[in-house]
Amino acid sequence: MVTERFFEQRSALTDALSSEIVQRVRDGVAARGQASLVVTGGSTPGPLYDALGRADAPWAQTWLTLTDERWVSVDDPASNEGLVRRRLLQGRVAEARLVGLKTAADAPAEALEALEQDLAALPRPFDAVILGMGADGHIASLFPHAEELATALDTSRPDLAAAIERSGADGSSHRVSLTLRALLDARYIAILIEGEGKRDAYRRVQTETDTLAAPVRALLTQDHVPVDIWWAP
Repeated sequence: MVTERFFEQRSALTDALSSEIVQRVRDGVAARGQASLVVTGGSTPGPLYDALGRADAPWAQTWLTLTDERWVSVDDPASNEGLVRRRLLQGRVAEARLVGLKTAADAPAEALEALEQDLAALPRPFDAVILGMGADGHIASLFPHAEELATALDTSRPDLAAAIERSGADGSSHRVSLTLRALLDARYIAILIEGEGKRDAYRRVQTETDTLAAPVRALLTQDHVPVDIWWAP
């Protein structure tokens, strides 16, 4: 259920993906009275978030949460929530309700019980999940061969969030991530990648056979949720 949506220009990708997300928000609110989006951090989605901020959509009836978070304060430059607040929760989208993943707990593992309750209260299935992909094939903070990875990928478990320790990871080695079960509790998944290096990485993980070595394969090989790969140079 993977569709490749490749563009020659990043601006064209941004316009098309923005329209896709806005339509899914509108459809969710029209059908169920509310919509929910899962959004990612990093530098790549910034222009998309700017475009969404200009879009006319029922944002006041929309819930937002994050694919993952570094265990840093929201005002830290490495915070995914901080990025979302600066780039997405602007303009009309400021009316949306954001459920962040960072809490006052000292470590991600200590926050899981509260996070499970917060995530369970969101409208699900999510109307759309926006993910990035690392050059190593990681999604959210589900890193290859992380000690907690096998558990986080186990969809037979009820967990919606996992505490991940990744020594040397950018921003913070202490992370919290949505589990595969949570990510797949969605009507649509968009994986946003840009540049020749990421396209090559995407082609490489397609040849992998071990999901623990390339966690994105857990999305590419499932047949329950449509997944689009959005790429531009």
